[in-house]
Amino acid sequence: MSGDRIRGAFAGLAAGDAAGWPAARHRAALHAPWSRRLHRELDTFAEEHGVTTLPVPFALNQPVAPLRVGPSDDAEWLAWTALTIDRPRAEAFRDLIDPPPETAGEHGASGSPPGAGGERAISGPPPGAAGERVASGPASGAGKARPGGPVRARISVATALDNLAKGVEPPASGHDNPHFFDDAAAVRAVAYGVMGRDPTPDAEVTNAGNGLFGARAMAAAVAEAVASGSAAGAVEAALAVLPCDTAIGHNARLAVKAARAAGDPFAAVPALDAALLDHVYSYGVGAAQTVPVALALAEVSGGDLSRAVPAAACLAALADSAPALTGALTGACGGLGAIPEGWIAPARTLAGCCLPDLAGLDLIELANDVTEGYA
Repeated sequence: MSGDRIRGAFAGLAAGDAAGWPAARHRAALHAPWSRRLHRELDTFAEEHGVTTLPVPFALNQPVAPLRVGPSDDAEWLAWTALTIDRPRAEAFRDLIDPPPETAGEHGASGSPPGAGGERAISGPPPGAAGERVASGPASGAGKARPGGPVRARISVATALDNLAKGVEPPASGHDNPHFFDDAAAVRAVAYGVMGRDPTPDAEVTNAGNGLFGARAMAAAVAEAVASGSAAGAVEAALAVLPCDTAIGHNARLAVKAARAAGDPFAAVPALDAALLDHVYSYGVGAAQTVPVALALAEVSGGDLSRAVPAAACLAALADSAPALTGALTGACGGLGAIPEGWIAPARTLAGCCLPDLAGLDLIELANDVTEGYA
């Protein structure tokens, strides 16, 4: 097992996360709400007046750093998983649940109310500063509300947290979930893959069905990539755990076949769009689409991140996570040294746009902790 390829998986996921257009939208959450409201108003104006100049995230008298190229939600959830991986999974997720309203003031550092609108106040270890590691064990303060701010998460995670708060335990917390099929667990599974562990207990907290299979496939693929550096071997490892009679199993084999026929990652983009996307619903993070795209592009690129990730980012409907998953696989194949130097600095530092206590954490330093004992 290669320590450099473990670092490559972490940095590759972060670079892919940063390359997708949704990253700027996620990072814009660090700005005041009025700026995002104005963005929506500009979008409405464009719609109502037939204007083709579409708005993009902007700072407007606020710090511009959040809108520079950098990782967002996927990299932060990968880091959180790596930091908490030795804890019972339901327990780790419970630390993300809002404190009860009557106790929020007494536990919060500033007495601020718990997050609203699907956002949750983080509980657990103290905030991590740049270059610092956030402790993952109960001794570091688990169960106490932290001042970092509210948590932002996918619907599957938000619903799972609500289920846990009501006493619904895994696997029901992931099964009785309207977005059981999304790829939130597949992103977290990268941490399990680099360590050669089974992601099932983690995935069952938030997902089921295709969402659970996607996590197992990503963990298997990443584990093989870290062990051998072979993209073809990684894809075979993933297909081996994807039943043919499931949507994700069918799509993965279809995507790999389409990419092989195209012969090149960029050439495969239209074929993957036609094969996997019906564009009927706004489900851009369905594991049955994003994981197959990552597998197909990793193989057809020969594990070359510089060719695979840009192609994944071209699939606009899947750009929230497909580039990140693709980056994790290809980064694991080539190692940290195969990632373009210009992407290392922007991708390594977390913004805290979804897990505020992770703001400033160095993802590559975290990967170094994981790689202790490996070459």
